[in-house]
Amino acid sequence: MAYGGFEAGGGQTGQHRAIKILLAGGFGVGKTTLVGAVSEIRPLRTEEPLTESSMTVDSTVGVERKTTTTVAMDFGRITLREDLVLYLFGTPGQERFWFMWDELVLGALGAVVLADTRRLADCFPAIDYFERRDIPFIVALNRFEGSRHYSIEDVRVALDLDPSLPIVMCDARSRESAKEVLITLIEHVLSVADEPVSR
Repeated sequence: MAYGGFEAGGGQTGQHRAIKILLAGGFGVGKTTLVGAVSEIRPLRTEEPLTESSMTVDSTVGVERKTTTTVAMDFGRITLREDLVLYLFGTPGQERFWFMWDELVLGALGAVVLADTRRLADCFPAIDYFERRDIPFIVALNRFEGSRHYSIEDVRVALDLDPSLPIVMCDARSRESAKEVLITLIEHVLSVADEPVSR
């Protein structure tokens, strides 16, 4: 199952549930920002400064002002009810860290693929990853100031996504916007779970 029991003392209990959700997408798309905006605790961040040598490996085209990069994961927590907690894990965006995704995805209920319309192709690896593993996901288009706006249907065509897959606009800096993204994902996961199994 995609969640398990927990209690503050570290023991297992059937009265509490923990749900794990992944945030994925390209380098500099806003995953760290979204976790920080919505987490009720100070988020765990594994950001390190970009170095000259990393610039030769990680393209900063479109994100020239970015000075740090996530090297392991971001982690945040949201208490939905007294007995229900949501754990957010932001994946690193650079290709050289993709090997960590297989560990981070274990036990995940679903995923949000964060996309930047200035660099839309950067979210293809995440979409492909979740599609191949049958992990429910949605796409959230992070609005960057000064970027050209595209309709959701134009983005759906560009990413070759199923008509039933939710695509939402968001502002990763906004707590309310981030909450709407997560609600959309949970609703999508529930709708997928209710679909009849084809034989």
